[in-house]
Amino acid sequence: MLLKLYEKNNNPNDLQRIVDVLNDGGLIIYPTDTMYAIGCHGLKERAIERICRIKDIDAKKNHLSIICYDMSSISEYAKLDNNTFKLMKRNLPGPFTFILGAGSRLPKIFKNRKEVGIRMPDNDISREIARMLDAPIMTTTLPYNVKDDVEYLTTPELIEEKFGNMVDLVVDGGIGGIEPSTIVYCVDGEAEITRQGKGILQDF
Repeated sequence: MLLKLYEKNNNPNDLQRIVDVLNDGGLIIYPTDTMYAIGCHGLKERAIERICRIKDIDAKKNHLSIICYDMSSISEYAKLDNNTFKLMKRNLPGPFTFILGAGSRLPKIFKNRKEVGIRMPDNDISREIARMLDAPIMTTTLPYNVKDDVEYLTTPELIEEKFGNMVDLVVDGGIGGIEPSTIVYCVDGEAEITRQGKGILQDF
């Protein structure tokens, strides 16, 4: 099922439909400021486990990431020191994943690693979904192989054709990107770029 959304002025009923899918434990594919991603309600462990199976992710070994609407919601789900807070505030919204200590409100599956990736994309569609959901969105990029045609990662109709049977709804937010986020590890209070992606970190 493909649902077309725009950067601004979307029908509230369309957004509510997406939120209802997430609240029911469903999975969506949706745009971010980097690549299209698979997402679910970040506090529903069964939905998170479903995504882990699709991506063949071991939650005990791999970082899991969530999208939050604003800095206030980030502080609810992750442990932030003052320096990290200031760094994130200068760079978000933007194409970054900040690795932080997992907060106590996150499900047990996150506590296996004691860390969580935090995203606040510069993309109004994904952030508006998170705002209306009033909860984080667990997020991961689409599964892909280097042999895959890039259009199957960037074109909503082709994404729906290839991955639509894995999820409950595909959000068409236009042509997506192919460059991943920049990962910044901040758990020990010092910021370290562990993967350079689309984001150029300011005041690093």
